[in-house]
Amino acid sequence: MGVSTSSPEKGAEKGITLVTVDFPPVNALPVHGWYALADAVRAAGRDPGTRCVVLAAEGRGFNAGVDIKEIQAHGPGALIGANRGCFEAFAAVYDCEVPVVAAVQGFCLGGGVGLAGNADVIVASEDAVFGLPELDRGALGAATHLARLVPQHLLRALYYTSRTVTAAELQAHGSVWRVAPAGELRAAALEVAGEIAAKDGELVRLAKAAINGIDPVDVRRSYRFEQGFTYEASVGGVADRVRDAFGRVAREESPGE
Repeated sequence: MGVSTSSPEKGAEKGITLVTVDFPPVNALPVHGWYALADAVRAAGRDPGTRCVVLAAEGRGFNAGVDIKEIQAHGPGALIGANRGCFEAFAAVYDCEVPVVAAVQGFCLGGGVGLAGNADVIVASEDAVFGLPELDRGALGAATHLARLVPQHLLRALYYTSRTVTAAELQAHGSVWRVAPAGELRAAALEVAGEIAAKDGELVRLAKAAINGIDPVDVRRSYRFEQGFTYEASVGGVADRVRDAFGRVAREESPGE
C-alpha cells in the first residue's frame, strides 16, 4: 500500500518511469499519500534517464479524492493538510520536467480529476468515469482541472450536479487520447509513453517547459483560489453539515457495509 516507482526498462518502454498509487479500498488518499505522490512524480521528472512518466493506480478506481474520514476525525488541521497535499500533488504532475501520461481506470473523482487534468496525456479504460462530487461532500475545488477536460458549460453542469462523464465522452471532446479495454489499460498507457520516450530527452524537456509556459490559465493560482472557498465552507459549518448528510445517505443505501 502507498506510492511506488518502477522502471519498465525493456524495448520500447525504455526511458519510462511508472508511478503507481495503491491506497485500498478506493484510492482516497490521506494527507501523507498526496505528499508521497508529489515526491515520487517530482523525483521521476528530475531523473535524467526519464523521458516520460506514467501515473497509474491499483484497484478498481484511479482516485476517489481525499480521505474524508481523516478530515472528519482530525478536523481543521487535516483539512489544511489535505488542501496543501492536493496542491503539491497536482502541481507536481503539472510541473514534472517530462510529460506525464495518466492511466485512468474506473472512477476518477475529486482529486483524481486534479491529477488527470494536470497530466499531459490521458489514456483511460472503457469503464472510466470522471467527475467532481464535491458539492455532495461538503467541499469545492478542482474545477480548474475539469475545465481542462471539458467545455465551459459542460464543466458548470457537471460541477453543479455532481454527475460524471465517461472516458468515451471525454475522448469526443479531445481530452482523452485513447480509450482501451480495462485489461489493456496499462499496456496502452505504456505504449503511448513509449512513443514520447523515443524522442530526444533534452528536447522533450524543453517542449514540456514551453507548453506549460503558453498555458492561458495558471493552474496553480486558479486551484489555490478555489481552495479558499473550501476552507470557507469548512469554518462556516457548511462542509460538516453536507458531509454528515452525505454519510447518512451512504449508510442507508449500503446497509450491508
